[in-house]
Amino acid sequence: MMIAIAAVLPTISSRLVVGQTAAQSQPNTVRPVAPPPDLHAEFPTVLYGAAYYHEYEPYERLDDDIRLMKAADLNVVRMGESTWSLWEPEDGHFEYAWMDRVVDAMGKAGIKVILGTPTYSIPTWLYHEHPEILARPLGGAPTFYGMRQNMDISNPTFRFYARRLIVHLVEHYRTNPYVIGWQIDNETSAYGASNHDDFVGFVNYLKQKFGTPQNLNKAWFLNYWGEDVNSWEDMPTRDDAQSTGYKLEWTRWQQLRVTDYLAWQAALVRQFRGPNQFVTTDFAGGFKSDVNEEAVAAHLDVAAINIYHGTQDHFDGSEQAWAGDYARSLKQANFLVTETNAQTTDWDSAFQYPPYDGQLREDVYTHIANGADMVEYWHWASINSGQETYWKGVLSHDFEPNRAYAEVSRTGHELQRLGPELVGMTQHNQVAILWSRDSMNAIRFMPFTWSGPQWTAGSPVADYTSLARQFHNALYSLNTGVDFVFPETKNLSQYKLLIVPALYISDDALLNRISDYVKNGGHVVMTFKSGFANENSAVRWVRAPGPLRAACGFSYQEFSNLEHPLALKGDPFNVSAAGNQVMYWAEFLMPEHAKALAYYDHPFFGRWPAITENQFGEGSLLYEGTYLSDGLQRAILERELKELGLYGPDQQLPPAIHLVEGTDRRGRKLEYLFNYSGDPVSFTYHGPDGSNLITNGPVTDSQQLTLQPWDLAIVEAQ
Repeated sequence: MMIAIAAVLPTISSRLVVGQTAAQSQPNTVRPVAPPPDLHAEFPTVLYGAAYYHEYEPYERLDDDIRLMKAADLNVVRMGESTWSLWEPEDGHFEYAWMDRVVDAMGKAGIKVILGTPTYSIPTWLYHEHPEILARPLGGAPTFYGMRQNMDISNPTFRFYARRLIVHLVEHYRTNPYVIGWQIDNETSAYGASNHDDFVGFVNYLKQKFGTPQNLNKAWFLNYWGEDVNSWEDMPTRDDAQSTGYKLEWTRWQQLRVTDYLAWQAALVRQFRGPNQFVTTDFAGGFKSDVNEEAVAAHLDVAAINIYHGTQDHFDGSEQAWAGDYARSLKQANFLVTETNAQTTDWDSAFQYPPYDGQLREDVYTHIANGADMVEYWHWASINSGQETYWKGVLSHDFEPNRAYAEVSRTGHELQRLGPELVGMTQHNQVAILWSRDSMNAIRFMPFTWSGPQWTAGSPVADYTSLARQFHNALYSLNTGVDFVFPETKNLSQYKLLIVPALYISDDALLNRISDYVKNGGHVVMTFKSGFANENSAVRWVRAPGPLRAACGFSYQEFSNLEHPLALKGDPFNVSAAGNQVMYWAEFLMPEHAKALAYYDHPFFGRWPAITENQFGEGSLLYEGTYLSDGLQRAILERELKELGLYGPDQQLPPAIHLVEGTDRRGRKLEYLFNYSGDPVSFTYHGPDGSNLITNGPVTDSQQLTLQPWDLAIVEAQ
């Protein structure tokens, strides 16, 4: 059920901030909304650059920075999103000169500019005048100024000041030829806010969704512990709620608040922007519990994401693929990487692992292969003080060219030549993972693993995300491209294989849609806990797996945690003894039409199959009633790919070699081949004849190729 959040939140324009007249408060200019820019024309080449904060640098060096950027062939910077206090140093007093000179200098040097709306870090004067805008955490602990992203994004007073700021900035730069786009806010979330306005909005939202308190009581089973809400005025706050239905619905409300906030900003920017300026926002890695990125993406011209990953011996491209595949799936289109590793990361100096030689360069091509049309480092120059002192930029604290700068320069020079051929590559994947944020959140409230003894504080050792990530890692190791689909995705038929991890929360409609997908010829790999609870986090009062029973071909009434890992009887998938293990959870599956593929090697659990497969209509559904080892999961997916004709020489490349395929804007096939290791690796290339764009040398099918450590080849088909 879709709820219009404007109908349930307090009206933003309904209250005027004390001390401001209507004339002073907001710009009154009304402009027709500019049409969306043509991103194909906007991005004639790959954008390559960094976030740039001249205001953070301890001395004047703008000319030196631009000289070094130009020498490295950087062509874009992102600026301005972090410093509301400089844009508006006093209430209603706006300053532009400090940024105008930077924008002008960048533009004249041929470096494009993306500006950010600086709303994620409020200035001290705003806090002093209106401390009530700070986000109240659950439980009502005291709130203090000092940390960014500490405000209630739905608060009318905050919105008032944010709107005034946004309109002033966008108006000022709308005709600036150097500003190509706007990033709204920064890594936005709900920030855990439970302010009174948010609670009032939540109650109004519940009224619209459930109609009466009696319907709410029934949906959430509030008879338990006598928690019935008999009038909306009696609704308790979320602070100490124990109802799983309440907890789940509150996460949806937080997501709606974030979507509303970013949609509101996007609409403001569109109203006042120039005709060739795009609108984006930078998701903080994706997969957040309180952010519905796919809903937000509908309000953007192009999605953007910040992707940080392991380095040195932990650099294998998998983290970039995990986040990049998700970002690409949000709009089924290419995306921007607004932040990624330069040198080292973290908020202290305990995790300083600068990349090995070649990893910075390979990282850029990894993002591009995954669908990025822009790669920007966070950030250009390291900050000399503050929380992010050791989250280093391309330049270190001495601001001098260094090893990282040399590698960035090499990459920039290559992209100067290759960027027009690489930008806009599209992937055509036949495997998808169904991502359910509701299931992630509900399993977080009722985890199936725990790190400590019963009744003690602890944390899950495996959860929904680890399960989904295990699938993605296995497919990544098999050089199989992956898209993400969502509970709202209507058409699944474009995929041969659908992965469904622990779909704990679902309405009947989605389960029926999955069943129809199988019946019509689709193939599903599904795991335990799927179909168990309805959309209100209430366990279904029919035998599990509810509406999936016919497609799964089994039912079950019992389940158990596994105190210790168990082996599968007879090693049915031919993995090593160490890999032939399952753990954490076991459902006592009772086959009705399904075929048992594996049993537990255990005197009690061994009577029930651990893994089943059911032919249903024209398709099949393989079900894992337990949590598999990484080796077993890979073997299961390898088996499925073979049966679907998706397994070939590319899936048998050496472990260090990873392949990504796509089609460029001219319709030619591109194959990226990465060596994610510190040793040279030789292998046989199987693909169309073409040329290696990196070396300009010919490549033919069945040719022996050797990639040097942390190096790559990009083969463009003839």
